[in-house]
Amino acid sequence: MLAGIAANVVLALAKILGGILGRSQALIADGIESSLDILSSAMMWGAIKYAERPPDSDHPYGHGKMESLAAVAGSLILILAGLSLGIHSVGEIIRLLRDPGADNVPALFTLAILAVTILTKEVLFRWLDHHGKRIGSMAVQVDALHHRSDALTSLAAGIGISAALIGGPAWAAADDWAALFSCGLIVFNGFQMLRGSMGDILDEQISPEKMEEILAAAREVPGVSSIEKCRVRKSGFVFLADLHVRVPGANTVSAGHLIAHQVKDRLRASEFQLSDVTVHIEPE
Repeated sequence: MLAGIAANVVLALAKILGGILGRSQALIADGIESSLDILSSAMMWGAIKYAERPPDSDHPYGHGKMESLAAVAGSLILILAGLSLGIHSVGEIIRLLRDPGADNVPALFTLAILAVTILTKEVLFRWLDHHGKRIGSMAVQVDALHHRSDALTSLAAGIGISAALIGGPAWAAADDWAALFSCGLIVFNGFQMLRGSMGDILDEQISPEKMEEILAAAREVPGVSSIEKCRVRKSGFVFLADLHVRVPGANTVSAGHLIAHQVKDRLRASEFQLSDVTVHIEPE
């Protein structure tokens, strides 16, 4: 993440300065999004560090929710910025339609800045996505998708600038249309991130496929007759599970207690990233 923050600082300065000097609204919009990425990545990095804190007396379930809260804040900032830039782009399109001019055509060097941006962002996406999957961090994977989004918006800006350069003053608005398209992607990605983050905060159930894998693992424990109920929620990088396990009614309390511990140990030792499992025993 720190590598992504450093790259965004350099790219944001280059794109905003290049957009101002090169008369490209699309490049300026792309640069502002990179500036927001700096804030978003910094928030996510700080939240990850806080979420890694162990449980304490005031937070017995840990501090994992801080990661989701930071993601919500970053998503809202992204949405508001996209809407603001979109309104500005619409105003520029209307102005250029009324008064097209040669001085509104972006400079050729702006394409070179975008080419470097697309290459850098794609490399960052692949590296962070691989790293996030390896350590099981959704926050890092979301940050990786943000870099892929930046690469797409830069590509859109490049298409718009190319159209303006080829078509001349009559196509000068293509740059602003590209900026407007980029703003649409920014807002869309912001809502996607917001939806996922709110799901974590509201303890959204995991996918049915993942749930079935957990249930299958619990059923394999000797003495388990069936599973009556299973709830799993995400907290930071890990998950918390609550199961109601049915065992033969003739079992003693000690036997049921032993089965509960075996289910808990089996699930915590699996690849499901379950940091804690609460097992309730029910008679079959």
